[in-house]
Amino acid sequence: MIAQLELVRPSREHLASYVAALRRGWAMNAGAEAAREELREIEADPASFLDSREDREGRGAPIKLPDGSCVPRLPGFHRWLWDGEFCGTIGFRWKPGTTELPPHCLGHIGYAVVPWKQRRGYATEALRRMLLEAAALGMPFVEVTTDVDNFASQKVIERNGGVLFETFVQPAQFGSEPGLRYRIPLPQGSD
Repeated sequence: MIAQLELVRPSREHLASYVAALRRGWAMNAGAEAAREELREIEADPASFLDSREDREGRGAPIKLPDGSCVPRLPGFHRWLWDGEFCGTIGFRWKPGTTELPPHCLGHIGYAVVPWKQRRGYATEALRRMLLEAAALGMPFVEVTTDVDNFASQKVIERNGGVLFETFVQPAQFGSEPGLRYRIPLPQGSD
């Protein structure tokens, strides 16, 4: 366990550090334009931006996919990785009452660590902690995907009990590249 790492709910207290990471060019798997878009959202209405990070009913604005298309938002929430400053983000999304996800949603959990904080075990620990939150929602398992050449992410998933479930081709809006889908079983509460 990494004692100095916390998963924090995105808040004004942590926003300046998040903004600094975006200004350094970091954007969770989405590139520089996505970072600029988030900076514009934060500048326009920081409270709404922060509120959108915790939407357990899926009532927020539609999600813009990498190809520019928009899809309805799923219920979900984000946590920021924090060790005294912003280190990355991890998010969980689901459809209530099922483990199924729509085709445009590659997995239940997505995460990213800023490059200057990688190789410290932060992603492994963040995923471990997020799995506890997913289990508390009654999910029997989660699915997590990664690219076939992202060996670091594969190790993170496997260290958290992930078992390779399938190799698949990502939808066109994600580049039609091959991907790996893992399942991670979650502990079930006693009756």
